Amino acid sequence: MRKSLILVLLFVSAAVAYAQKDMRQVQDYEELTDTKPHDGPDVWGRMDAPAKLGWGSVGVRYPKQDVPDVRPGGVVRLTAWKGERVHAQAVLWTNRDLEGVNVSVSALKHGRNAIPASDVSTHFVRYVMTDELNRDGSGGCGHRENKAEWDSLMVADVLDIIDVRNVKACTVQPIWLKVWVPQDMPVGKYKGELTVSGENFSPMSLKVEIDVIDRVLPAPGEWALHLDMWQNPYAVARYYHVPLWSREHFDRMLPVMKMLADVGQRAITASIIHKPWNGQTEDHYDSMITRIKKIDGTWSYDYTVFDRWVEFMMDEVGIGEMINCYTMIPWDLRFDYYDQATNRVQFVMAKPGDEAYAEYWHAFLKDFSRHLREKGWFGKTLIAMDERPMEAMRGAIDVIRKADPEFKISLAGNYHPEIVSDLYYLSIPYGHTFPDDVIAGRRSNGQISCVYTCCTECFPNIFTFSDPSEATWTAMHALAAGYDGYLRWAVNSWTADPLRDSRFRLFAAGDTYSIYPGPRSSIRFERFMEGLQYCEKVRVLRNELEMKGAEAKLKKLEDAVSLFTPKGMDESGLSADECVTKLGRLLNTL
Repeated sequence: MRKSLILVLLFVSAAVAYAQKDMRQVQDYEELTDTKPHDGPDVWGRMDAPAKLGWGSVGVRYPKQDVPDVRPGGVVRLTAWKGERVHAQAVLWTNRDLEGVNVSVSALKHGRNAIPASDVSTHFVRYVMTDELNRDGSGGCGHRENKAEWDSLMVADVLDIIDVRNVKACTVQPIWLKVWVPQDMPVGKYKGELTVSGENFSPMSLKVEIDVIDRVLPAPGEWALHLDMWQNPYAVARYYHVPLWSREHFDRMLPVMKMLADVGQRAITASIIHKPWNGQTEDHYDSMITRIKKIDGTWSYDYTVFDRWVEFMMDEVGIGEMINCYTMIPWDLRFDYYDQATNRVQFVMAKPGDEAYAEYWHAFLKDFSRHLREKGWFGKTLIAMDERPMEAMRGAIDVIRKADPEFKISLAGNYHPEIVSDLYYLSIPYGHTFPDDVIAGRRSNGQISCVYTCCTECFPNIFTFSDPSEATWTAMHALAAGYDGYLRWAVNSWTADPLRDSRFRLFAAGDTYSIYPGPRSSIRFERFMEGLQYCEKVRVLRNELEMKGAEAKLKKLEDAVSLFTPKGMDESGLSADECVTKLGRLLNTL
């Protein structure tokens, strides 16, 4: 009896410890210190009230310790299609400590109708450390091991999930408001109030108006743009200290991946070898498939992890149009397997064109084809490569075709006319273009042609120091430049301390993730989502105007869309924010 009681107590103690650790993930945390010059007490002391609240702009990252250029009070007026998510940013600033600050939004009502409270959220915008572009201004790629060598500052980006926090004197606390209008919401102007209250100050309120117009935005799963943001399950396991592929791991991943499903994500990122990108992220990818070379020299394959990951993404998350399997051409050309004879993990060192390469991959691809067909996944699975030279691609394609000529192949990399017909899914870098006849031919063949950005681009990008409107511009560019979709290499490859420090040893800050642990969204992710919505609104309007033969309105729309190309933007002389604002207004008035 005593032994049983001890075991029960140990179990309860462990459960409580886990729960406490779990709770810490959503409690307040201490941000890093911004060492940049900022407004001193003399400037803050000139405020005519100890605390103020006003509507700011979603296009501005308000510095934490500078008195903001914001007018107190006022009303924010937003226009929304049914089914659309709209957002606004309020700004609270104070010259004394505020305790127990919380934010509430009243019912947004129009007559007897109201937008449900479950579709309205507010978030304290938190500050994270960022850095800068390379010294020569050429982009954000390259080693940056010593953070002291890079100019660093704190920027507003994280949309926190805590409900109450203290705000220190002489600081700014932005507040993000997001409203997801139901698709069946009646037309009308919905009005309410956002209120900030706390323990040691009087409540302050701002008015909110949302004009719901008689247009419907399709659900994210129906959006036409092909979205491919690479997931990193290994980062989630490390951050939350849970065993890989355990139920706890999947539970932690679920809300992160649901955020992707909610913006129309199409593809699952699967790693089929050890370190496909040579460990370029804080948490390297391992192989989701175990290769076993038996004592008699034959091969067997264990797909347990691969199957669980794919089934989770399809069945629990709702993402599953495409499974991208990386990669047959890793950066260091080392291929893992478990060798029964030596009872060790061994590696084959070979390149495309070598006999050893063909032997290793042919056997696997034959069996992988069999497995995928049994699971019913063959038609949506791609053997994917990333930024590999043409000759290497040719060698890999040859092996794939000999193993199973029906395999689909993918490349994120430069355009090569010699192999373009072999690639079901081809995503080329920003600034590169497909010949018009090629992209049309690929579409007629059911092939997908996309664009991607990474650390290379100074503009457009979604670094933590980038102008927030660049995220919207980036999504719209995929549509404006005639691509089928957009790819980005990382959405949750978290740094060592992702909530506080977005800087990384290899790339400009923020390049490796735009969703934070929690999960917490970001200004970047929300503005990117805005751009994805704009893409779908353009598609809906194009179809309608073409059917009606409304040529003048269609030209007006196309002129606004053209702003989201380098040429169109340069000729207009507009900033990214101005391009976004102009298009946003037009989409709600045509």
